[in-house]
Amino acid sequence: MEPLAQLTRTVLAGRFTRFILTSLLVVSVSAVIAPAARSATPASLDTMLTPYLSQNNLPALAAAVVRDGQVIAAGAVGTRRAGTNIPVMLNDRFHIGSDTKAMTALLAAIFVEEGKLRWTSTVAEVFPELAAQMDARLRGVTLEQLLSHASGLPGDTERIGALYEQSLLQVGNLDEVRYWMVREVSKLPLESEPGTKFSYSNMGYITAGAMIERVAAKTWEELITERIFLPLNLSTAGIGVQASVGRVDAPLPHLVVDGKLKALLAGPTSDLPLVLGPAGLAHMSILDFARWAGWNAGEGKRGPALVRPETLKKLHTPVIDAQIKDPPPGTPSGGRYALGWGVTTREWAVDPLLQHSGSNTMNLAHVWLDTKRDAAFVTATNVGGPQADAALRALAKELYTTFVLKEGK
Repeated sequence: MEPLAQLTRTVLAGRFTRFILTSLLVVSVSAVIAPAARSATPASLDTMLTPYLSQNNLPALAAAVVRDGQVIAAGAVGTRRAGTNIPVMLNDRFHIGSDTKAMTALLAAIFVEEGKLRWTSTVAEVFPELAAQMDARLRGVTLEQLLSHASGLPGDTERIGALYEQSLLQVGNLDEVRYWMVREVSKLPLESEPGTKFSYSNMGYITAGAMIERVAAKTWEELITERIFLPLNLSTAGIGVQASVGRVDAPLPHLVVDGKLKALLAGPTSDLPLVLGPAGLAHMSILDFARWAGWNAGEGKRGPALVRPETLKKLHTPVIDAQIKDPPPGTPSGGRYALGWGVTTREWAVDPLLQHSGSNTMNLAHVWLDTKRDAAFVTATNVGGPQADAALRALAKELYTTFVLKEGK
């Protein structure tokens, strides 16, 4: 199985280079900033973050900590482009990869509460015209199974990767392209019996996104903007590569080539195909990332009330054991999986934490929630790989012990 974090290797090998115009769409969000949410000036983390750059070959690094819904500490260090002196800023956009999955799960929850979907809604119910051609077991796969990676759908196999590539040739809006993917994948056999095994599947999230699109009659991109980014005042949030074409107006994604950092300007190989949006293509500043995390950590204590508190807690409740052998950065490393969130224990944490990682191999972002203490912390860098992943995990321990334990209630 090749998860989302592995697919970019294929992209960078040149398989998508003839599809330049199709893959460059970036969705930007503008919103009025709520003064109450943004009034406090957070303490600087720059001194803490700076040593991680040279020690781990990171071009840039950003982090933020939230307590009781307020960003209490934040920092951004390094450069937007390796080899240049273009400093990153706190409002710079970082790619958060599969951390987007929790947003797709929340979007699904919104439509469940509105009565347009159920957690038990099946693929065949939402797409009855495809039922006859579907693998028989896929017909009964539920929305909850898709969001918990328990559907039996494959991961990023060679066949699925080929469909990602073909998606760039499809004509139409992204909801139409996702429907095309669901139609093609529905003919393939499942890898396991639904509900019995954890199998990290980006195709599962594409399918869930397509189900949401069908009942809402809008694209996932429109819906996440209208229902999540704007209400939460995530003013820097958008979809796709974080930098603009021809500009270094955000931390560029980087590869490590022969031990050296290689920056990638916005282009066909600097992010994954847009059909993967529901599985992992959001970007935003570290401050907005922290506000998203803090809203989740409160589990309904604070507005906006996008869903009921009990619904938010359901999204955070484990559904299935999550075990992946030698997981690459950006995929769960064990524990259990809820709906868009992993649940994990760490030797440095008092209680289990909600956590997720996201990477397209050129960027990496982690989000951690301690709902018992109403605390959260987020980290992001503009390079992927095991060294970057180890650095973010070491930083997570330092942030937790400094700001959650020592300043805890």
